[in-house]
This record gives sequence, C-alpha cells and structure tokens, in this order.
Amino acid sequence: MKVVSQLWLSEHLQKSEVVIVDCRFSLADPQLGKQQYEAAHIPGAYYLDLNEDLSSFLQKHGGRHPLPNPLELGQKLSTMGVNFQKTLVVAYDDSRLAFASRLWWLLRYFGHEQVAVLNGGFSQWQNAGYPVTNIIPQPQTANFLPQVKQEMLADITYVRTRKDTSGVILVDSRENERYLGIKEPIDKIAGHIDGAINYPWQEVTDTSGYLLSISEQCQRWENIKSAEEIIVYCGSGVTACVNLLSLELAGIRNAKLYAGSWSDWISY
Repeated sequence: MKVVSQLWLSEHLQKSEVVIVDCRFSLADPQLGKQQYEAAHIPGAYYLDLNEDLSSFLQKHGGRHPLPNPLELGQKLSTMGVNFQKTLVVAYDDSRLAFASRLWWLLRYFGHEQVAVLNGGFSQWQNAGYPVTNIIPQPQTANFLPQVKQEMLADITYVRTRKDTSGVILVDSRENERYLGIKEPIDKIAGHIDGAINYPWQEVTDTSGYLLSISEQCQRWENIKSAEEIIVYCGSGVTACVNLLSLELAGIRNAKLYAGSWSDWISY
C-alpha cells in the first residue's frame, strides 16, 4: 500500500496500527506548516517539519535539505507510536505530495515499508467534509530502529561516476524553466546537471493534488522504463521524492535519490 484514499483513512482513524503524520510546509514561510497544523489537522495526526525533522543541518556541501540523522528521526517516530516494520504511517501535506513524499521515501530508506501517502492531501480531505481538529495527540511509546538501505541513495561522487554510463538515466525533477536555467528562484546558479532529462514533479498529480492513475504513471515513464538504473534529483532532494513515488507506482524499482541534488552539485 503506497497510497490511501480519504475514505480508507477515515475508516482507520482510530486504529492503533496506523499513525498519521502531517508534513505541511512552505519553503517561502518555514513556520506556516506548523501554524496550519496547530490550527487544524486530521484527527490523531502528529507533525513533522521539513527543516527541523526531515532534514539535518546545512553544511558547505550536501544540499539545502541534507538527510536527517536516522536515529534522531527514528526516536521521534517512536514517540509517535511507530513500531519499526509494523505500524502503517500515512503522510499528508497540502503541496501535491512534495513533503509527504519526502517522509514516504525516508521511511523506506530506513527499511520501513509500511508507509503510504494520502491522496489529495489536507485541503481535499477538508473539502470532502472529513473531520479536522486542533487537538495535539499525546506522545506514545514504540520502537523504531532504522535499518538504512544505502542502495537507495546516490551522492555526488556516484552521480559523477555513473551519469554518462550506458543504461543510466539521470532525471531532473524541477519545473521546466528551472531545468532550462530560464529562472532560478532558490539556488545561486541556474541550469541542470549535464546529461539530465526533465520530468517535472508536478506532473505526478493533477492541480487538485490527486495522483494520476497507475496507467498514466506508467505512460509517463514509458521512454525510460527499460533503463538499467535511474538517478533522480531536484533542487534539494525533496520534490524528487514525488517522482520516486511515481516510479514506484509505475512498477519501476531501480531508482536512486541523489539527496544533495542541484544545490549540492553547484556547491563544488
């Protein structure tokens, strides 16, 4: 189970084996997501912040959102009641899965396959008339001890070595204007990694935040599905995870995340 519907989640709100995580965030206003969560969230949902929980500290290299320390995030997940390899985690956001997919990928990278995203996100949940609350759930006791799957990850050395190899496809997940270097609102240098092809992450969902059908996800990757290996990046390793989810939905499982992404690449 990689995706759950609003109906499914509404029927499992009270189940102890399901933990809901609110991942709402705004790159333009880093406090907004937490403020939105405190005002209203899906009943029982905990909150994880992109900067504070789903990333580690900025350094000279490693990109704008370096991966979090597995043990530290594992401890936070334990206090949310997530038992390793047992509890189903359902992640949601309000940004067409941009941040929920980051948690989805991280948990799988930590060896925890029991994770799904909420189709449509928070606004569509609310628009459909499902309940929201401002009650913050109490800390729980569980045991989440990550078992990192290093093979899911690529660093700059790996990308440099592999990107021009026959059978290896490098995918840039940013919107086309950033890929082409026409505009660059965040990073200091515009453009893309030489040899990369462009699959904008926003094409995984419709404008309402609902995932395109499985057949449409498959069609999207038709031209590169036979690649020996796919390496996916974006600006900082966050929205690339939406494409990694799309690849997984399409049945393509030989993809790695270049976590540092463009912001790491241009730091050298």
